[in-house]
Amino acid sequence: MTDEQPSVVPNAKRLLWAGFMAILAAGVGFALRGGIFGAWKAAYAFTDGQLGAIGGAGFSGFCFGIIIGGVIVDKIGYGKLVAVALAGHILSAVVTFGASTPENAYGFLYWGMFIFAFANGTLEAVANPLVATIFPKQRTHYLNILHASWPLGMVVGAAASYLLGSVLGLGWKGQLAFYLVPTVAYAVMFMGQTFPKSEAAEKGASFSEMFKDVGILGSLVACYLLSIFLGNVLGPVFNIPNLGLYLAGILLIAVGVITRFSIGSLLLFVLFVTHALVGAVELGTDSWIEAITGNLFTADQGKALFIWTSAIMFGLRFCAHWIETKLGLSPIGILVTSALLAFGGLQLASGMNSFAVALFALGIYALGKTFFWPTMLAVVGDRFPRSGAVAMSIMGGIGMLSAGLIGGPGLGYAKDRFTGEALQASAPAVYAANKAKDESKFLFLAPATAVAGDKVQAAKDAGDKGTADQKAIVAANQAGDRATLKADSFIPLGMAAIYLLLLFYFKSIGGYRALKIEEQV
Repeated sequence: MTDEQPSVVPNAKRLLWAGFMAILAAGVGFALRGGIFGAWKAAYAFTDGQLGAIGGAGFSGFCFGIIIGGVIVDKIGYGKLVAVALAGHILSAVVTFGASTPENAYGFLYWGMFIFAFANGTLEAVANPLVATIFPKQRTHYLNILHASWPLGMVVGAAASYLLGSVLGLGWKGQLAFYLVPTVAYAVMFMGQTFPKSEAAEKGASFSEMFKDVGILGSLVACYLLSIFLGNVLGPVFNIPNLGLYLAGILLIAVGVITRFSIGSLLLFVLFVTHALVGAVELGTDSWIEAITGNLFTADQGKALFIWTSAIMFGLRFCAHWIETKLGLSPIGILVTSALLAFGGLQLASGMNSFAVALFALGIYALGKTFFWPTMLAVVGDRFPRSGAVAMSIMGGIGMLSAGLIGGPGLGYAKDRFTGEALQASAPAVYAANKAKDESKFLFLAPATAVAGDKVQAAKDAGDKGTADQKAIVAANQAGDRATLKADSFIPLGMAAIYLLLLFYFKSIGGYRALKIEEQV
C-alpha cells in the first residue's frame, strides 16, 4: 500500500492477490480453450460458427454467475461465493472431458464452457466490488491491477498449451486440465480470510435502493442479451417462438416491481450499452485472435502473437495510476484514447502480411484494449456507490454475455461468411464441393453457407503439398479472416464516439470525480 492510498482493511493485500489469482485462473482456462479450437474442429468437424457458439458459452455463463453473485454477495458473504466458484471450476472439467464423439461433443463442450464461465462470473462478483471497496480513492488503479491477472493468465495458459501440446504431445484434455492448478491456488489464498462490506451495505442500503440506479433502462440492456441466450437455449427445447423475449420481459417486470418502476440512470444505461461493445470487441476478438493469426501465419507464430498482446496488457494495467496522475487523463479520457488505438490496431491487423507487421499492428490493438474493462468498472464504482456490488456486477455480466452472444459467435459467423464469399468468387466449383451442410447464422443477419470446417482444417494441414483446390480454400480462409478483422475494427470506433460524448458531458458538469452515496440524487 502507499501512503497516498491506505487500505480500509488490514488484509487488503491478501484479498487483492487472492482476487488476482482467481481471475488468473479464468484467463488460463480461456487461453487453453482458445489454443485447442483447432483440435476440436479436426476431431468433431465443427464449423467456425459452432466453435464460436461453444466459445460463446464460455462467456454467457459468466453473466449468470456475476449477476446472481452480485445480487446476493452483500447478503451471504464473499466466502460462500468463492466456494461455489471452486465447485463450478471442478465440475466444468468433469463435464468438458465427457466429450468423446462428434455426436456428443457439442453438448459436453458447450455446457462445460458454460459452467466454467459461471464459476468465473461468481469470482468476479467477489473480486470487483471487494477491490473497489478496499481501495475507494484509487479504484481505476487497483481494478486495473486486479485485472492484470487476466492477460497474465492468458500468457500462462498459452505457454502451457504450447509446452503440454506441441512439446509434450498431450491431447486437448491433458492441456485443459492445467487450469485446475491456479484454481487450487486461489482457493488456498481466500481460505480463512475476513471480508469488508461495500459502502452501500455498510450504510444499510436495501436491495431496492441498490438496484435503483440500474432501474428499467439498465435492465433493458441485460434483459435483451438474456432474451437471446434464453431463446437459443430454451426455445428449441420447448418449441415456443420468442420464448427468450417472454422470459426476459418477465424479468424486466420483476425489476420494475423491485425498484418501484424506477427509470434508472441514463448515464448507467449508456455505460451498460458501451460495455456490451467492450465485451464484443475485447473478449470476442481474444477468443478468435490466436486462431486468426495462426491461420495467417503459423500456429506457433499465432500463439506468440497472442502472448505478445497479453504481455502488453499485463504490464500496462499496472500503469493506470501513472497515466491518471502524470498524463492528466481522467478515466473517460483513458477510454477515448483506448478506443481510438483499438480501432487503428485492428485496421492495421486486417492488412498484416508479415510477422513483424503483425507485432506492430496487434501491439497497437493491445495498447487500446488494455484499459477498457477495469476502467469501465471503476467508472461505475466512482459514480454509483449506492448500487454496491449490483451495478458493477450487472455491467460485468453484460460485457461477458455480449462477448458470448455477439462477439464470439459474430466473429465466427463473419469468418464463415467472408471465407465462403471469397471462395465462391475465386473458385465456384471448389466452393460447391466443399460447402458445410449447415448454414452459419447470427442474430438477424442473412444465413451464410460456410466452407466445411474439416475441409478447411485438412487444407491447412496439407500446406504446400495441398492440391490446387485445397490451396484455394486456404487463400479464401485467409481473406475471410482479414475481412473479419476489418469489420471488427468498427466496434471500437463506435465506442470512441460514445466516450467522446461522455467526456463532453463530464466537462459540462464540472469534471469527472468519484461520488459519495449522499451525493447521489
